[in-house]
Parts: sequence; structure tokens; C-alpha cells
Amino acid sequence: MARLLVIGASQGIGLETVKAALAAGHTVRAFARSAHRLPLDHANLEKVDGDARDCAAISAALEGQDAVVQTLGVALTPETLLHGTKLFSTGTRVLVDAMTARGPKRLIAVTGISAGNSRDCLGPIAGAAFALTLRRIYDDKDAQERIVQSSALNWTIVRPGFLTNGPSTHYRALIEPNTWRSGSITRTGVAQFLVDIVADTAFRHQTPLLIS
Repeated sequence: MARLLVIGASQGIGLETVKAALAAGHTVRAFARSAHRLPLDHANLEKVDGDARDCAAISAALEGQDAVVQTLGVALTPETLLHGTKLFSTGTRVLVDAMTARGPKRLIAVTGISAGNSRDCLGPIAGAAFALTLRRIYDDKDAQERIVQSSALNWTIVRPGFLTNGPSTHYRALIEPNTWRSGSITRTGVAQFLVDIVADTAFRHQTPLLIS
């Protein structure tokens, strides 16, 4: 079993990853600005409050860990939709530098469908909607991916499809670009995949797109 640091653990995919990792027998350090509010209690769970852009906080959180799952997210506000964000690139730069300097070397970073070279698989209608709404946010996810891909870490970049709620843990991981297509997946399904590949080298230096 692994000692797993989950960054962005307070909600969404991050929270579901904490649950899935604990269920799989891992020891989890849940890192988020409001980690103390996690509605979970478990002997193998440690809650750590902190900002993903804080070098000292991230360095301290990495101590003693075997792997990192990064699940950063931003609120869809008029500010972020109009002007974008630097959270993904800044937080990832801090994390990659800290991991490169002191370990661990296993990093699983979650971005999303249409990040990097997966943008064309959205199709014309979804692509047009994306351009009008999320493009500026995803500009920073693109920068996030470049930082991860240029590192010497044992990385996997995971690009979930359109996220839904529900209990299903089913997923399909599409590796080859010619198989990528638009689709949906539950947050629990994404979390299950993240936990499943913590110790799996099959997805090393890969950018799987996840759909159900």
C-alpha cells in the first residue's frame, strides 16, 4: 500500500480520490485550503490545510509520501471565465520543483478533456461552447501540462471527459489520440482510475482521456 498525497482534496474528484484511496487500503494525506472540513474520519487519513501555491506548505506535505495526485480546480466565476487563472500553472510549478528536489517521483495530474492536444476531439458544437466559456481557464491547464511533461518525474496526465455525479466507478482510458472522443464520466469513476494507477507503470508518460 502507498502513502498518497492528494492535492485539492476538499471536493469533487479530489474528495472522491481520498475516499477511493482509503477504501483501497492506502494511507492518505489530504491537502486543501479547507482540508479540516472534509466530511471523513479514518485512521489512515491526515487532513492538512494549505495553499497549493505555497512552496513551504507543499514541501512539508510531500514529506514521507510515495505518490501525489493533483486535482486542482477553480470556481467558474465571471472573473475566471473572462480573465482566466494562473492557479494550475503556478501550483504545478511549485509541486514539480518540490518533487524534483526531494521526491516522491510519482505524479498523477488531472486536467480535462480539451487540454493540450485533446482539444479537437470535442466536436464542433462542444468546441464552440468551449471557446466561449472555458478557453481562458484551459490556457492555464495547457501550461500546467507542459510543466508536467517537461519534468523528469514519473508522471501521468489524466484528462476526464464531461464530469457527472453518481456512484459508478466504471471508466475507459483512451490512450491513442485516434481513439479520443467526447464523452462523460462520473467523478467516482475518475477517482477509481487515479487510485488504480498509483503503482501502475503502464500509464507512465501518458495522457489518457477518460470516459465511461
